[in-house]
Amino acid sequence: MHTEWDLAHTDYSAPLDRPLPAGLTDSEADWHQRLAQAPNGHLLREDANAMLASLTAGGPVYLLHLTRSLDEIRSSGHLLASTGCLIGAVYGSPLTPLPGGALRPHNLGSYLLDARHGPASRRDSTPLVIQVTPARPAPVKGLDYLRLGGIHLRTYQACRHVLTAAEDDQVLRSVVDRVCVAAPFLDKLLHNASGGTTPEESFIDALAAAEPVFPYLGYLYFETVAEYLMLHSTSRATREYADRGEMNNRLYKELAFSAVDSMGILFDLGRFYPDHARLLDLVGRIEPGLAASAADYVGRRMSHLFAATSLTPRQDIRDFTFHEVDLGAMAETAPHLLGQLIFREIRLLDRYPQLYHCFEQAKALQAWAYWNREGIPTPFNGVIPKGEIGINPAYPDAQFTVWTAESCGRGLLHPVEEVTAVPTPRLTPWLVAPLRDRTEEERWINRPPAPMRRPIRVPGRTR
Repeated sequence: MHTEWDLAHTDYSAPLDRPLPAGLTDSEADWHQRLAQAPNGHLLREDANAMLASLTAGGPVYLLHLTRSLDEIRSSGHLLASTGCLIGAVYGSPLTPLPGGALRPHNLGSYLLDARHGPASRRDSTPLVIQVTPARPAPVKGLDYLRLGGIHLRTYQACRHVLTAAEDDQVLRSVVDRVCVAAPFLDKLLHNASGGTTPEESFIDALAAAEPVFPYLGYLYFETVAEYLMLHSTSRATREYADRGEMNNRLYKELAFSAVDSMGILFDLGRFYPDHARLLDLVGRIEPGLAASAADYVGRRMSHLFAATSLTPRQDIRDFTFHEVDLGAMAETAPHLLGQLIFREIRLLDRYPQLYHCFEQAKALQAWAYWNREGIPTPFNGVIPKGEIGINPAYPDAQFTVWTAESCGRGLLHPVEEVTAVPTPRLTPWLVAPLRDRTEEERWINRPPAPMRRPIRVPGRTR
């Protein structure tokens, strides 16, 4: 089990050497070298990235957490964890203590504080300052949610008994149909990752066309463009943040909210699918000098990421095709992609709000066990160390102090009142379902039946 979690974490203090499928043109080390040579590539190093440096220093770590449940926290004494990119952590962003007791928010935190006056999901939220005092320095190992596919698959196999036979069949048939429809583009990704080329305009347009029926691609697409912006931006604001050891989070926030009108209601990257013209327009509006190379970067980087995070190391991507593949074959050759697809399909079930804890608490328990074994009190988003960080609520070797806080005209936070509460290893309820725009989902659910190619089987099914 821990091997899977090791593979899902990126250690920013060590060379990247995860096992990858055969046939890739570039290794992880090749890409890491390219990223490190970007204008802001130095922020991938623990000595240059302020968040990473704070973890290895061994002293208190200060985090900003926004909550709309202050009364419940006060009455229960519990800070609950949430799912998302950190699986089961109390989500936050870094704070830097200043002389006199004030704390300066990371630019991600400043953005979130400003956003309290915008998206309904953050309106009327209260800022909390959380001091985490660990017993020892922490490793700079961040969780990469794009590499959780194998864990999603194993969790589904262990918990599928809570699904009805009809729900299980709906999930698996939907996965098969999505792969069938998207197979030409999925093969194009493997072709590019193995050294082939596709004209950038046709690649991005094909990507945008495939995404409505294969929403997982939106996560890879968005993370690729966000990485490109944060590492290559040379704007004045980006340079100022870099001088403080921070990546500029406002770049990808502007990208997301400009690309998808409903992102302020629910941050759903499955709806991020701009075509070539729209991509260049979006990037150009954010930073004109980055537009010309954006599509080429997405084509090369996303193809590598898809192949590296989807297929098993035993598979040569040059010998694999998604045409005519069945679930049994995917479980053997592309288990990480299969897990990502099943995970997202289960979340579309009408009963998912009732089943949520069965699947998500199981993964959270595994994450907490891994973080405790590795000495990680404050896990962070390891896709790229941009400032998303949380608290391991099951960590035994740290002390926690919580205050309410107020911001001043200089944008600093000032602790006001200590709150008697501690992080607790339980997940918040699932609140996403009422926010979701189900237009695309309903269109997919009501699709014409796909012709059956092979039986719907996946290892572990007993009924």
